[in-house]
Amino acid sequence: MRAIGTRLRLAAGLALLPLLSVTACGSDSGSGAVPAGAQASAAPTDDPVAAVRKVESAAALLTEDVRKAGTLRVGSSVGSPPGAYYPNGSDKAPAGQDIDLADAVAKVLGLKLERQDASFETILPALGSGKYDFGTGNFGVTAERLKTIDFVTYINDGQGFAVKKGNTELGEKVSDLTQLCGLTIGTGAGTTFEATLTEQKGVCAKEGRKPYDVKVYSDNGATLTALQQGRIDVIMSTINGLRYQAAQPASGTTFLGEFHRLDVGFAFKKGSPLTKAFQAAVDELIKDGTYARILKKWGTSPSAIESSRINPPEHSR
Repeated sequence: MRAIGTRLRLAAGLALLPLLSVTACGSDSGSGAVPAGAQASAAPTDDPVAAVRKVESAAALLTEDVRKAGTLRVGSSVGSPPGAYYPNGSDKAPAGQDIDLADAVAKVLGLKLERQDASFETILPALGSGKYDFGTGNFGVTAERLKTIDFVTYINDGQGFAVKKGNTELGEKVSDLTQLCGLTIGTGAGTTFEATLTEQKGVCAKEGRKPYDVKVYSDNGATLTALQQGRIDVIMSTINGLRYQAAQPASGTTFLGEFHRLDVGFAFKKGSPLTKAFQAAVDELIKDGTYARILKKWGTSPSAIESSRINPPEHSR
């Protein structure tokens, strides 16, 4: 769901991360609580993935050629915490919930990952060409994406809004896009947010009101800077990402609640033979408690799912 730039473009956005990472990962409960030990500038030290072992029943669902190769190529969108980010700069290893979950799934299946950084908007198209075996990037499951992409779900996140701290114009929650009429909204390229805002842009005109304006940015750092400088009024992004951000005092933002929930999953080309094995691996991690420990580490426990699904329908709300 998030949009990022290449490593070069990320450098500018990531300069903001130390400012947003003074304390810890914000609770997904919306309370603003900060789990102890979950820092962004120095990633949490807990390593629930270390103890994960291969599960033969899940690995048996892989095709013979994949088992023989022993490696999968993953197109990885690395942007901001808690999903995936660079706590120590883009020349060092990334960290985050998506990184831990992908690594844990690979260990269950007895595979190694060849992680390739890619901008969010390029990953899904590249799956069809075979450039990557799967993709990660907090990809929300939508009816439109299901036409060309297979998903294996691992968390329930979605769409939300945030404003600059002290801005009370929208109240405590955005539940209808007509609340945004006349405002400027910042969001990421190629995201479900951009699609939603574009599809619904006529809602203000129907009520005889000034339409909202949408500005698209290459990464979360640029969007936040635009908000702080008054070039946009509202940010639309992931629920978990905005809650995390609002929990960092230096961000100067206030989270305005959940707008639309979405299942989030690993993305594959349509008809990929990998989906059943990935589903089994996620379910194994849920069963043995590793999944819960990873989400606790990143402050996203309230977004946990009970079991993984392949290509679930998009949430109606």
